[in-house]
Amino acid sequence: MAFKATVYKSRGSKGFVGYGDADPSNVSPLVRGAEMRVAETRAVNRALRKAYGIGICSVEEIGSLPARSQPEQNVRKLPPQPVNGNGAPKLRDQLCLLIRQHRLDAALVKQYAAGFCGTKDLRQASREQVASFIGHLAEFAARDKEGLLVKLNSFAQQAGAA
Repeated sequence: MAFKATVYKSRGSKGFVGYGDADPSNVSPLVRGAEMRVAETRAVNRALRKAYGIGICSVEEIGSLPARSQPEQNVRKLPPQPVNGNGAPKLRDQLCLLIRQHRLDAALVKQYAAGFCGTKDLRQASREQVASFIGHLAEFAARDKEGLLVKLNSFAQQAGAA
């Protein structure tokens, strides 16, 4: 399944073209059977990235994650991430990568992060607090992913009760 999308930034612009394809071998098992929609989304996302100079790929670009039992040489490498002045990936990008890798709900992670940092909103947290949370989240996900999901779901239940 393949799609072509064109984004026009203005009425007189030339247009930016993006192509997207999808088949059962390169989509998550969660969206099997919806390859047409995934291909369309990929095409639109690629065209938008070209039009607006966005340097990070969308989740749909990553496709499905290989099973843990596969040999290391079959693991798909992620593209290089933007870095800050000292050569380390930006904290936001590190957090986004963790959310994607572990298929976490971003809104619940933000709520958890704010609570962890002792702030009302994650934007109010210091760089050091956010870095500490990212380390905590990575370790928690690696050690006890089910426990992490339970913790995150508790934030959804709190929001539902409010």
